[in-house]
Amino acid sequence: MNNSIHPCLWFDGKAKEAATFYCAVFPNSRITVDTPMVVNFELMGKKFMGLNGGPVFRFNPSISFFVICKTEAETNDIYDKLANGGEALMPIGKYDWSERYGWIKDKFGLTWQVMLGDKASLTPSLLFTSGVFGKADAAIHFYTAVFGNSGINVAQYYPEKTAFAGKLLYAEFNLNGYRLIAMDGPGEHGYTFNEAVSFVVACNNQVEIDHYWTKLTEGGNESMCGWLRDQFGVSWQIIPANISQLMSDPEKGARVMQEILKMKKLEMEILMNA
Repeated sequence: MNNSIHPCLWFDGKAKEAATFYCAVFPNSRITVDTPMVVNFELMGKKFMGLNGGPVFRFNPSISFFVICKTEAETNDIYDKLANGGEALMPIGKYDWSERYGWIKDKFGLTWQVMLGDKASLTPSLLFTSGVFGKADAAIHFYTAVFGNSGINVAQYYPEKTAFAGKLLYAEFNLNGYRLIAMDGPGEHGYTFNEAVSFVVACNNQVEIDHYWTKLTEGGNESMCGWLRDQFGVSWQIIPANISQLMSDPEKGARVMQEILKMKKLEMEILMNA
């Protein structure tokens, strides 16, 4: 199963505005789909979905996006652009782990970690806090077992004889080649994962939908319309890879949407025959 994965960002009517802003910040970026409900776009060649879902969910720093820049000038430029109308969580500067690093909440509430490094990249970063603090290591092992062609590339732990010994300091892992970062977040943060950032898994058939739905809901919760929350609170959308094609014709698309609204786990045959 080599399914494509990409993040979905939940906006309150501002998906197009946000996508336009982000495409102006990052190189190799463009809007690919523009509808009233969904705006798909690419940042640094990585696919994103922007969803106009209303005011129900709001971004918080439990899922941020880690941006590595190859030059100090580019690091400063991206940080400054994201900071326009936003708020510095960690001002850009020199830190123990980097010559140039900053953590910013942009004007839409989404958070970004911008850092100088050797190879340009953009990667979602999961911060395990509050009730899931200390579970980052279990999570990355769980995810890499669920998804094929996956693995843990880097795993660093807090040293022994320290307050957080054995907790995950920093990890890089990939699911079907899609790279993610995970960390345990000590301290009182007042936030944890929610549906404002979810991960879309595009499936080629019903067997794949059934597999991911069954595995990811273990210890978690089914939601509606192909959405679920896993045992760590991270949200996923398990959808057919051809969902855009099914929705492209206005008349059929309306029937498909009516069927989707009735479902928890999506059933491809019903959608195809709608």
